[in-house]
Amino acid sequence: MTQRRVLVTGGAGFIGSHVADAYLARGDRVWIIDDLSTGKEQNLPGDATFVHANLADAALADIFAEAGGFDIVNHHAAQIDVRASVADPRADARTNVLGLLNVLELSVKHGARRVVFVSSGGVVYGEPEERPTPETAPKAPLSPYGVSKLAAEYYLNYYRRIHGLSCVTLRYGNVYGPRQDPHGEAGVVAIFSLRILAGEPIGIFGDGEQTRDYIFVDDIVRANLLLGDVTPGGTDGIDDLAFNVGTNLGTSVNELARTLMRVSGRTVPVRHLADRPGELRHSRLAVARAAQHGWKAEVSLEEGLAKTYRHIAGEEGSA
Repeated sequence: MTQRRVLVTGGAGFIGSHVADAYLARGDRVWIIDDLSTGKEQNLPGDATFVHANLADAALADIFAEAGGFDIVNHHAAQIDVRASVADPRADARTNVLGLLNVLELSVKHGARRVVFVSSGGVVYGEPEERPTPETAPKAPLSPYGVSKLAAEYYLNYYRRIHGLSCVTLRYGNVYGPRQDPHGEAGVVAIFSLRILAGEPIGIFGDGEQTRDYIFVDDIVRANLLLGDVTPGGTDGIDDLAFNVGTNLGTSVNELARTLMRVSGRTVPVRHLADRPGELRHSRLAVARAAQHGWKAEVSLEEGLAKTYRHIAGEEGSA
């Protein structure tokens, strides 16, 4: 395989940095753009070319021009906090819609061979009637974040059909793993891990029986490398471009907390808090389409949680 030129937006973030590492390990040449609003410099792979800027900056155009076009544009940069999107929908759209449009316009101008777009299987379907939920299920997002991700998918399809841009969409489940920020608003696994490590109570909203499809970051990385090279079939709509990336399993928040305490060897109190308005009750992704191309999740919940907890314990111990 010849060396490919790859741009990873949001490559200093939790997931994007792991994906950038994998491209480099494969032998590709990697550029990263990140404004470090949530990403961290320590996540950056040393062999990548890093530009500290956001997607609205002229620096983005400079990266495309410097590289002479990219073989792969992997778009992980996003505003990912559902509550932040509710508080300020305009800010969410500036990053998740306008930022994407900058990336797509430059991809067309400079002849990008493939755009890999990260969407969210946890929000674009809303509260689905069918579980596990296939890619073709109705879309009914319940937050501005979900709306912006769905709108971005429609823009992606427009650029495919009108400009001939080769695209694929990965609809992630609830991703967890090393480098997830335990001090942020998103990432329940990291937040719970930090509470357990500190011997403090875990707070669970509602009865804790709401379920999510938790997937370890290593499985997400493999999906990016494998499915990112697949040319989706069909030409009609957004679902033709999409792959769910999950485990086909639903885990309750209560079970998540119990499993984390088991793998950590520590027990802390659990406190149930008031329900959060608008929160999804259940999310579980069907992954048959990805399986047709040889991908499936390989890391069990217990194994992934143990790896994540050990990583966070090591980071906090060295802080």
